[in-house]
Amino acid sequence: MPNRRRFLSVLSATLAGTLVLHACGNPPDKGGGADGSSSAPAADVNLETKTITIGYVPILEAAALVAGVEKGFFAKHGLEVKLVKQASWPAARDNVVIGSAGGGIDGGQWQLPMPHLITEGIITNGKKVPMYVLAQLSSQGNGIAVSNSMKDANLRVNLTPAAPTIIGFPKTEGRKFRAAHTFPHANQDLWIRYWLGAGGIDPDKDIELLTVPSTETFQGMRNGILEAFSTGDPWPFRIVADDIGYMAALTAEIWPVHPEEFLGVRADWVDKNPKATQALLKGLIEAQQWSDKPENKAALAQMLSSRAYFNAPVSVLEPALKAEYKLGADLKPSNDPKLGPLYWNSDRGVISYPYKSLNLWFLVESIRWKFHPGQLDTIAQAQALVDKVVREDLWRQAATDVGVPAADIPSGSSRGKETFFDGIVFDPENPQAYLDSLKIKR
Repeated sequence: MPNRRRFLSVLSATLAGTLVLHACGNPPDKGGGADGSSSAPAADVNLETKTITIGYVPILEAAALVAGVEKGFFAKHGLEVKLVKQASWPAARDNVVIGSAGGGIDGGQWQLPMPHLITEGIITNGKKVPMYVLAQLSSQGNGIAVSNSMKDANLRVNLTPAAPTIIGFPKTEGRKFRAAHTFPHANQDLWIRYWLGAGGIDPDKDIELLTVPSTETFQGMRNGILEAFSTGDPWPFRIVADDIGYMAALTAEIWPVHPEEFLGVRADWVDKNPKATQALLKGLIEAQQWSDKPENKAALAQMLSSRAYFNAPVSVLEPALKAEYKLGADLKPSNDPKLGPLYWNSDRGVISYPYKSLNLWFLVESIRWKFHPGQLDTIAQAQALVDKVVREDLWRQAATDVGVPAADIPSGSSRGKETFFDGIVFDPENPQAYLDSLKIKR
């Protein structure tokens, strides 16, 4: 196992040495017009504070935050949003515990259920930092990439035919099939676990499942250390573009219009700054509307490509934003925008709304895998935590004030039943039935 130990040692050093990188960006676009940007004065200039420090990770889920700064949507409402690039998810977690007063961040882009777990001190060494989930940043835009070493298996969404190949992976140097995600017990871990479990593969027993920063997943696959990884674009897209591997499954195929990452802010900041919170939400809503328009994808890709933000080529970012995928080992073209990243519109309604029902799924999955025994064990605990953290009321107020049509503003906390590619149904009114229907669980 020496190679595995060296690999994990390098990763540990990478995480331990994580630094916060500031994204200076360009001055906000002051031009008004049909593209949605505006130089209009703030709706309320009497904000309690004029600034907020928001952390982000350079994947497509952060796109609307960047657009909000670069197109002046936040500034329009009187708020300066300081976007601060996080070198890893552990760095973001640690920085929100510190808070901006200590050189950290006030909130940011989060995989779920990180804000809920931070609130309870479950992933912060017992230090409870109450958080509020204010909005969903995006849907979809994630994928599971597989190394070309598995090209003959042509892994796709339904893994059942390939399960014997994965479980019986050649024990080179004594190891199993190795996959990775970017943070344990959150979005990208849950996507790959669901995919594997639906194919009859136990992610805790049949393979090795590691936590690796997104940049390391790319290099790990290039170097033959990883067979698969789950993360947000542009990384899976780059795997295909660089002919290192192929896209086995889009998360949009696993769960259409699934909840992706969310905006979460420290509760003390929100409680102290209610007007500034509304300014933040108004700017985000307008940025999401702008980011979702097909005619703005090229400009959005250009913004994100900047060294200050993603430092990634437009040639990768633009097709990823437009959902111009090549799927499977045979690289079958797919150009369906409904399979790509969504920021505002969808077949299930407005993306930005922070449904409690969608938040609940992530906590139910935590119970499924027994991630936090003694801390999160029951559905009743999960429901209470969702009620404590999710602030749908603040989103509805901002949406109303910014002119979102009443028909587009959900009036309830549930999006209804959710159906996965394998036919499993999550009914937020009966989460236990969902758990009972899953064959692989702890």
